[in-house]
Amino acid sequence: MSTTSRRTRRADTPPPRTGSSETEVLRGFLDYLRTSVADKVDGAPEPRVRTAAVPSGTNLLGLLNHLTFVERATFLGERVTDWQATFRAAPEDGVADVVARYRDAVERANRVLDACTDLDRPVPRPGPDDRAPSVRWALTHMIEETGRHAGHADILRELIDGTTGR
Repeated sequence: MSTTSRRTRRADTPPPRTGSSETEVLRGFLDYLRTSVADKVDGAPEPRVRTAAVPSGTNLLGLLNHLTFVERATFLGERVTDWQATFRAAPEDGVADVVARYRDAVERANRVLDACTDLDRPVPRPGPDDRAPSVRWALTHMIEETGRHAGHADILRELIDGTTGR
């Protein structure tokens, strides 16, 4: 960390207390992770938010851009032809743009999930020929995907400006 970095310590938010049903637990943890990762990116400084801090090229803004595509593919049935490309935000997109797009995708996904009362049923798809995973699988996958990238985001944000915590 550079000597000009400002270390900011956010209060850690504990895991959510949810209802007792499987759906409430899964959705509660997913929303907790979604909020954590969006907050980790929100307010990160340009251009460092786009700068790769590891040899793989991973950067903080790209992680949230990728998660936006995963939300849309998993819950809205949108097709992605180049997953690697989703790890890069467009040069004209600022932090606020990417965060807003992610939060919009989450809101749209939650509207779909609100209509899903049976975890064994497939996630609704716009086209009749679109195959879909079960709601249970989709929620579990998004918890894993978002949690993994939230951990990456924790490290990348701390490297950028010293901000830690959820």
